[in-house]
Amino acid sequence: MEQNRRNFLQGAGAVCAIAATGRLTVGHTEPKPASNHARGMARGLTLLTMRRNGEYWLGVKTDKGILDVNEASKLLHLHAPATMDDLLQNEDGPSLNALVDAASKSNAAQKAFVKEEGIQYGPIVTRPEKIVCVGLNYRRHAIEVGMPVPKQPVLFNKYNNALNRHNGAIKLPVEVAKKFDYEVELVMIIGREAKNVSEADALSYVAGYCTGNDFTARDLQLETGGQWMIGKTPDQFAPLGPYLVTAEQIEPNNLKIECRANGETRQSSNTSDMIFNCRQIISYISRHITLKPGDIVFTGTPEGVIQGHPKDKQVWLKPGDKIACSLEKLGELKFELV
Repeated sequence: MEQNRRNFLQGAGAVCAIAATGRLTVGHTEPKPASNHARGMARGLTLLTMRRNGEYWLGVKTDKGILDVNEASKLLHLHAPATMDDLLQNEDGPSLNALVDAASKSNAAQKAFVKEEGIQYGPIVTRPEKIVCVGLNYRRHAIEVGMPVPKQPVLFNKYNNALNRHNGAIKLPVEVAKKFDYEVELVMIIGREAKNVSEADALSYVAGYCTGNDFTARDLQLETGGQWMIGKTPDQFAPLGPYLVTAEQIEPNNLKIECRANGETRQSSNTSDMIFNCRQIISYISRHITLKPGDIVFTGTPEGVIQGHPKDKQVWLKPGDKIACSLEKLGELKFELV
């Protein structure tokens, strides 16, 4: 029964991701690595999800271009995770590191490297068990929206239908909402099961970090009786990308963070302004909810959101607007509104 439940949940997550991102399917899932394969997180890599032939596949950004992991695995006859979800949920990092090392040294693997400008991106993760978000987590943001600084993390959720990608689009649900707002955020991707973890150990459970946007319909969030969920998780409202940078390369609590709308800088801050830092967030969540490999954690947005402007100066986002979000060392996430 338990295995059937897990299969159902994974299948449901994949269906939701497909609905959110253009009816794509997840690439063929490799079986879990044999028991003689070492388990753990990938290290020293910049990862991404590619869309190819209507499916999602794992890629690695290198000096030679983007390594198509599935293609390299076939050429070198080496086991490797086929998708980002396989990598994370099977904790198959050592196999990926071994493949990347072998491909970099092998002439036989050269055709597995492709130019980045020729690829299409997918959401960084396509079938997480959970998407957990933290609200009101920057001091200056809490001040600008007139809310008290929280005494503990404020948690809410998005669902897999909201997952979106770099260079993707959000179809604004204008039939039910009008007040659309951007929220650039640092996103943590969990790499191993976390339950009741200490703050001191918390970052060792992170597989990597990426740029995200907690896109929001403020009227649904705040003018329908406090419906945070319904304002936060319409289809395509969680763009992620373009990269996942493995965790040991990043100091998450001191990163420049920015958001631009139509080329104009709207948010510009640093993750050091967080009320609860990344260690505290993971430890707190894990005391209430078990985090699993592949889970996504949005860590909050800094000041500069449209909601924080005086009401007579609130110009909400509309179809045709282009959004660019960047985090130091993690790359720039771009998407448009239609």
